[in-house]
Amino acid sequence: MSPVLVALLALALGACAAQAPHAAGPAFALMGDVPYSQAQANLLDAMIDEINAEPLEFVVHLGDITDGDGPCTDEWLEARQRQFARIRHPFVLVLGDNEWTDCHRSGFDPMERLARLRTLFHSRDPQLPRFERQSGEYPEHVRWIALRTLFVTLNVPGSNNNFGRTPEMDAEYAQRMRAVEAWLENSFELAARENLSAVALLMQANPIFERQSARERDGYSGLRMVLARHASRFPGPVLLAHGDTHWYRNDRPVPNLQRVEVFGSPYVRWLRAGFPAAGARDFPARPVDPLR
Repeated sequence: MSPVLVALLALALGACAAQAPHAAGPAFALMGDVPYSQAQANLLDAMIDEINAEPLEFVVHLGDITDGDGPCTDEWLEARQRQFARIRHPFVLVLGDNEWTDCHRSGFDPMERLARLRTLFHSRDPQLPRFERQSGEYPEHVRWIALRTLFVTLNVPGSNNNFGRTPEMDAEYAQRMRAVEAWLENSFELAARENLSAVALLMQANPIFERQSARERDGYSGLRMVLARHASRFPGPVLLAHGDTHWYRNDRPVPNLQRVEVFGSPYVRWLRAGFPAAGARDFPARPVDPLR
């Protein structure tokens, strides 16, 4: 075979491998930061059909179900609720900034929008094993156990975590982050008590681990320290899955913390993620769909 044909065959095999799914095994879907428009909502319908054809344990949307400038209307949110109801697997929505904290840009009260989101997306429990919600004012903080892995959701949105815009929102941020840290503490205690193999944390915001020093008005500085502390103390692998900055990454910003970011608008894609194999330190995860 000529060198040219060998090179072409290698390229073709590489392309097939890049688009091939993971080896058979339990898996779950991650997506985020879509749809930002009706055109993307139409693409999301097609992607839901693809997800429904997969044997998945559950599906998690990591927040931002509208554009940063809206729409934040009931009509848009209710349309997304109907759309996500088409997913045949257990489904969990993590809350992002675009659907509540940023809705002030289009004339809405963020706290009223947050209450509406809770009614639409967090008033019924999905069929997930050992599913529970944080008691009190944050029903969007949920967790469940699947294949000896604890999954924990956190209401930590982009736009600096709703910090630094108004005194009222700064007070909201402070109260919510106390609940976030308590939920993390309690969840890692549960994982240790039950000798679970791994922990997966799910939130919308990119906490910007690359920041070398905390800014005066950094809405994530405290959380970064809390995440690093819990990850360093837990004996098994810890995953942080988030959206927010719309570009796939899979790295380790701090010891024993694997960070996976999903693609977002304008890309309508999802990640197929697996559970860590015995003795492994990583959750296998990569995009499934080609770029659109």
